[in-house]
Amino acid sequence: MTSLPACRIIRFALLSLGALMILAPYIFMISTAGKTQSDIFTSSLSLVPQHFYFAENFAKALSKVPMATLLWNGVVVCGLIFFFQVLVAIPCAYAMAKLKFRAARLMMVLVMLGLLVPIHATALPLYVAFDRMSLLNSYTSLVAPFTISVFAIFMFLQFFRAMPDDLIHAARLDGMSELGIVARVIVPNAWPAVTAFAIFSVVAHWNDLYWPLIVVSKQAYATPPLGLMYFRAAEAGDDYGALMAATLIITLPLVVAFLFAQKRFVEGITMTGLKG
Repeated sequence: MTSLPACRIIRFALLSLGALMILAPYIFMISTAGKTQSDIFTSSLSLVPQHFYFAENFAKALSKVPMATLLWNGVVVCGLIFFFQVLVAIPCAYAMAKLKFRAARLMMVLVMLGLLVPIHATALPLYVAFDRMSLLNSYTSLVAPFTISVFAIFMFLQFFRAMPDDLIHAARLDGMSELGIVARVIVPNAWPAVTAFAIFSVVAHWNDLYWPLIVVSKQAYATPPLGLMYFRAAEAGDDYGALMAATLIITLPLVVAFLFAQKRFVEGITMTGLKG
């Protein structure tokens, strides 16, 4: 029986340590969700609850806030944002990657500059605009500012540049228009990049608290992170077991989605050249 090389053992140990550090908050969250108040505030730190209190904490979490509404709002908002981002980004990225026009370099500069502008810089004028149009507390105010993603354009641009030009030329010889090429050639071959971007987009907007906190004041349109604030405001700020149970319910869809799309996500990141 051959022993493993020392370098592989060290590599495995470092990867295991890194994975443990990343999973530590989630492990602590699961542990706290199963504890009573006395177990949480005890002086000794233990990950295994002395009294399993999962059912009670989850029941409290589901009764304190409309959890189904929060999750549905998260799905609707993230789904609409992702749909419009892809709808805009793919044609733009295709044009910049495969078409020749004078403003191509200027467009690339604008995309790079757009990556430097945070949402915080535009929050005030956007809020004033939505307020004057009476669109606060609506899906429109939650979705509209994010329908154009310069990160998506940049990501798809890198992916489309790697696609062979012969494929595009063959489609043109068959009489396809540029929109037909995008719909029938580019999109079917871009699923790895679309899946990779979907993870980035959904995670970013599912966990976003800053913008919903500005434009939403009604629970009917609250997103999952904003719902946690309502949960604590509903006289449950010190009930950390139930709060952690609610957090688990909200984060679970992201974990499941990533596990299902993990292979495509890695393929998309590799093919778009965004790996470190």
